[in-house]
Order: sequence, then C-alpha cells, then structure tokens
Amino acid sequence: MIKSLNIALATAAALIASPAVAQPAEQVSVTIVHTADIDLSTDAGRRALDQRLATAAHELCDTASAGDLKALNAERDCRAAVLENGRAKAQLVAARKSAEPIRLAVR
Repeated sequence: MIKSLNIALATAAALIASPAVAQPAEQVSVTIVHTADIDLSTDAGRRALDQRLATAAHELCDTASAGDLKALNAERDCRAAVLENGRAKAQLVAARKSAEPIRLAVR
C-alpha cells in the first residue's frame, strides 16, 4: 500500500513538472555582423557598420505583411531594439579595437 502510494505520488509529481519540459523551445533568429573589414576608428567605418546593423535588424525583424498594422509596429520596435543592442556592442568592439563579429538575436 505504501509502495503504491509512493509510486502514485512520484507519478503525480512528474506529471506536474512535465508541462515545462514538454513545451517546445522558443525559436531564436540570429545574425552575425562582421567588422573585420571595417576601420571603426573612422567616420566612414562607423557609418558602414551602422548600415550593416540596420540591414541585420531588417533581416531579423521584418516578417509582417503590409496590412497588419500591429505586426508592423512590432517590427519597428524589434528593429529599434536590435539597432540599440547592436550599436552598444559596436561601441565595445570599437573601444577594444577588436575585429570581432557582432552577434544579434531576436525571439
């Protein structure tokens, strides 16, 4: 009887915990912005990197149809967030005088 109760309790605990495990993983889109061929110490280099970041933001965020205003607003917000993140990372790369790529991601 006690053994059956323990098994029942263990099964119930497993069922309670399993929805978190059973949920599908969130999809993450990632893009890499390369900086090795850009001289970030110049205005032209910084503008080139900013253009690459803007292009990456469009690649990551643009998914809505033209008629879906809510989705278009979400895209705009996504692009702004990606650009802000990318520009912050670009400042770190420039400060380190590094040629490391910038990784950008959205869910």
